Amino acid sequence: MSTVSQMKCACESCLCVVSLSDAVTKDGKSYCGEACANGHPAGEGCGHTGCTCNT
Repeated sequence: MSTVSQMKCACESCLCVVSLSDAVTKDGKSYCGEACANGHPAGEGCGHTGCTCNT
């Protein structure tokens, strides 16, 4: 049996893979940062290189 330590950000349009130890957790889901976790309220992306979420 293996333990999952990384998973894709729960934001549907986000391409990031996040370490569960570094993830922002909201409603039981893991996100790569506050922007994704909060649903991009100001229209901003996560800011990670190569990711175009919320654009």
